This record gives sequence, structure tokens and C-alpha cells, in this order.
Amino acid sequence: MSWRQKGSFRVGERLNMADAPDHAGGPAVESQPLAADVAIVGAGVIGLAIGWRLAAAGLAVALFERDEAGAGASGAATGMLAAATELEPGGSDLLALALESQQLWLPFCAELEAETGIDLDYRDEGTLTVALGRDEVERLRFRHELQKRAGLATRWLDGIAARELEPALRPSVTAGIFCADDHQVDPRLLVPALRRAITARAGRLIERLPVYSLDIEGGKVNGVVTPEGLCRAQTVILANGAWAGTRELAGDALAVPVRPLKGQALALCANARTGLPTHVVWTEQVHLAPKAGGRLVLGSTVEECGFDRSVTAGAVFALLEGARRALPSIEDMEIEAIWTGFRPTSDDDAPILGACGIAGLVLATGHHRNGILLTPVTAAVVSAYILSDRLPEIARPFSPERFAAADDRRPRLAAVGAEAR
Repeated sequence: MSWRQKGSFRVGERLNMADAPDHAGGPAVESQPLAADVAIVGAGVIGLAIGWRLAAAGLAVALFERDEAGAGASGAATGMLAAATELEPGGSDLLALALESQQLWLPFCAELEAETGIDLDYRDEGTLTVALGRDEVERLRFRHELQKRAGLATRWLDGIAARELEPALRPSVTAGIFCADDHQVDPRLLVPALRRAITARAGRLIERLPVYSLDIEGGKVNGVVTPEGLCRAQTVILANGAWAGTRELAGDALAVPVRPLKGQALALCANARTGLPTHVVWTEQVHLAPKAGGRLVLGSTVEECGFDRSVTAGAVFALLEGARRALPSIEDMEIEAIWTGFRPTSDDDAPILGACGIAGLVLATGHHRNGILLTPVTAAVVSAYILSDRLPEIARPFSPERFAAADDRRPRLAAVGAEAR
């Protein structure tokens, strides 16, 4: 028997966070504290990592999660640490942040594994982006030139070299870019590890308890309001991903330019006949990420449709066909699960980090497709800001102030009024 138990595959239900029961990290706290130094709304990887750092610094931390830890974008993610592969034109500030976080990932991973005993399945084989047919070669060449101008360590491969690196690829692969520094991790192991780490540091994790509103008075946040009442806090961090832009917590007191960007993904199970690719493989249509235990994760669509959780035939077909064009062996792999998730996407596709005009309220959202990659640096800069009242230089381009300074054609981040209850 493999790492999983046989059974019918799950449509619309994402993969479990971890297979081993002891990865659960202990029971969740069932009641909220009356007060905390820091209250964090949202227990995905961003909220958990910030909470871990602050708890390690000696602060009393309470995390509030409406569902289970990682039930949002974190649990739906593929786990790419792909600063070079994800580079887009005009993204120099974001690239600097991503590269900083990429450098932080190895020590972050080692520290987290040492504290928790959970192997995060960190893989450093590199990422291969391929062109399928001549039509895609020029677009891939443009991407490679962009990477070279940014000073990234990437290597152009012809079709033969690409297939030598990854022999299971189709003969129609005509070119490739190899990014040796673009790695991956398994979010379904990362979340339980962070969950265990923060509870071991006496952080309070309150799951299945929604935050109804922020307690705001006189332009200052005083805590969070849940079905169990008020939890007072000197600082409140909004790390609730795509839901940060819904105004459900602060009403008209705060407008955060974040929206959900739906993605559908699926997992396949390899066997002795099919094998798995060694590297993460990207095409124009899909990316394929091999995981421990013979799993291959295919991700993911990009859909502007709000919080629509439906799994659609078109998306599943696009993922499977896109993967089959590059890796024919998927035809003989078993489907394990198909699911959806919502990327927290800001108006400029970059994270929103720091103070927002309401005293004591800090934002850590808008990470778009890079939440897993940016977890270490986000935890570092947000915890540094709370502990020192100074946002590190590398994070300043991502302050909420950039939206307040934007012209009237764009939605603004604004603190409006004095109270939101």
C-alpha cells in the first residue's frame, strides 16, 4: 500500500493536510482568550507563520480561523517557490521580495522541521518551463530574455536538452528554460508544521470560530468580535487572504483592494508504469508538480468569478489536456482529487503589507500566486514591523499607502469613519 488509502476520488474536496495522524499538531483551542497582544484573523500559511514568529518573540498571540487552519488558499496551493519562473514585466520590486524570500526558505524550512519533526518535502531539483511546438518558442524566448535582464540564473535548452533533463516529455517539446533555483514545498505538510510550531510556542489557535467584526473606535482597533464576544488586542493582523477585500469585518471603515482569483487544480497518482517527472514542469497551460508518495499535482486555472467554488468540466479538461500535451504518461495515472481555491489578488498582483490608516491594524494579504513563496519574508517583515514599529525597506513598496496615492481610476485603500461594528 502507498502513502494513501484506496478509495473514491474527491471532487471539490481538496487533499488532506497530512496523511499521518500526528501531523495534526494537537487539538485546537476551543475557546478564545479575553485578550492577546496580537490577534490574527486567518490561519493560512501567512497568518500561521507571522504568529509563529511573534509567539517566539514572547508575544501573546491568538489566531482566529473560520474553518480549519489552511482551509483557504494555502490548502489549495501547489507549493511553488518560483521567483524566476513567475517573473512578469515590470515586476522588479516584487522580484526583489520574492528572491529575498527564496533565500530565506531553506533556513525557514530547517528551523520549522527541527521544531516540529515534520518533513516539509522541500524539493530543490529545479523548475523546467517548456515550449510545445514552434508557436510557443518565441514567447518562451521572450520570457528567458526577461529573466536574463533581471540577472536570474536561468538556462536555455533546445528540445533535445529539455528531454534529456526530463525524459518523459513528449518529442513535441521544442525548447525549455531551466531555473535551478526555483524549488517547491508541499503545503499539505507546511500547514500542519506551522500549526504545531505556533501551538508549541503557546500561541492560541482558535479554529471554526469566525471573526464577525473588528472593534474599532476613534480610529483605533481594540480587538476582534466573535460569537464568543470581544477578544481585546493591541494589534490586529488581517491575514485572511481573499476575504480581506469583502468588507465583512470592518464594513465601510476599510476598503482593501483584494479580490478572489479562482483556481481549479487536481492530483494524480503515479504508478510503476507511469513514473513521475523529476522536476516541476511548466507549460503555457499548466504546471506539474511531483510530490512525495507518487502524487502529481496539476495546477491551475485562473478565473475571475468571485467566490464560486464549483468544479467545472472545462477546467478539468484544460488541466488534463494541457498536462497530456507535455507528459503523455498521465493518461494511465489515477485521479485522486479535484478542487478549487481562491488566490488573494490585489489590484497590482502584489502583496499588501503593513499599516493601513487605522491604528493597530496591520494587513498581510494580496499574495496572488506567490503565497507559499512569500511566506518566510512576509513573516519576517510583518513581525519586524510589529516589534519595532518600522517596516523593513524591502517591504516598503508593498505598503497599503501605494493605493491611497493612486489616481482616481483605481480603487483606493482607505480608512473611512471611526467605527465598524
